[in-house]
Amino acid sequence: MEYLDLSGSTANTSALQMRTERANLRTASVLLSLSALLLGSCGQSNNPVTDTDTPTSGTISISVDETFEPILKSQVDTFQKLYQYAKVQASYKPELQVMQDLMQDKVRAVVIARDLNAAERAEFERQKLVPRSTKIGIDGLAIIVNRSNPDSLLTLAQLRDIFTGKTSQWSQISGEKKLADVNVVFDTNNSSTTRYVQDSVTRGAALTTRVFAAKSNPALLDYVATHPSAIGVIGANWISDLDDSSVQSFRKKVRVVAVSASAAPKSADDYVQPYQAYLALKTYPLRRDLYVISREARAGLGTGFASFVAGNKGQLIMLKSGLMPAVGQTRIIDNNPK
Repeated sequence: MEYLDLSGSTANTSALQMRTERANLRTASVLLSLSALLLGSCGQSNNPVTDTDTPTSGTISISVDETFEPILKSQVDTFQKLYQYAKVQASYKPELQVMQDLMQDKVRAVVIARDLNAAERAEFERQKLVPRSTKIGIDGLAIIVNRSNPDSLLTLAQLRDIFTGKTSQWSQISGEKKLADVNVVFDTNNSSTTRYVQDSVTRGAALTTRVFAAKSNPALLDYVATHPSAIGVIGANWISDLDDSSVQSFRKKVRVVAVSASAAPKSADDYVQPYQAYLALKTYPLRRDLYVISREARAGLGTGFASFVAGNKGQLIMLKSGLMPAVGQTRIIDNNPK
């Protein structure tokens, strides 16, 4: 019988076991690392923008009441120039769609001409969110007519009769018989201007049947400019920045009506237009507050943009546009002799 030398086989077997154990340890280490990465990602958003944006960087979508398109474009452009890593994608829509976007979490911030109502606050409470409302300015609704229309002074009571259809002929106001039936024109359906008129002017009464939607603010201006019997309602920022060439062009096409809150004005001085001084003094009757509303649960880019618009630079842009800033000083000079 031949004896085999088993000493070499024993050594090889031990070495093989040691290599196997080391391989198993490396495999276990890799698996543990992968498990840690997978577990660490649980509960985090899959949206890298949401995870990485800050008050001055990242990307955010906002919805804006299209009535304020000129002023908000200036705000967005300036914000992005100051903060080169910030991208604010603004969509301009009727007020109803803007609020739907906010409530349905399609955007994290909106700009509208009112604060949240009770139903909207209740919905946010149901969603376990605490929205932030930041007042950024005071706007006025401008009433515009064709340049050939002699009726450029109207009382709030006369406007109420026009918007409800009680006054359907311009001759009922001034005796001017050359003009046809009164046609009331708003910017779009479900707009903030329509809601404001129904809430604050007609006080819940139905609008006249001779009311039209022009589909956009520039289209409204063009319609009034080409239809002598039309009367339109538009946000003041479309006609208030007199340094803007487009505003200068619009002002040449239409006439801005001066409005009196008094039912029996004593003189032409009782009628005022939606200029900053009259918004500040609260003598212009068709005023409304402008807000940025954010649903962010942290200090993200939406919060940063709202802070910018409400801050010094944003308020200076408001002042330049012809609207009344929410904060800051405004100098009013009275040229009337005492």
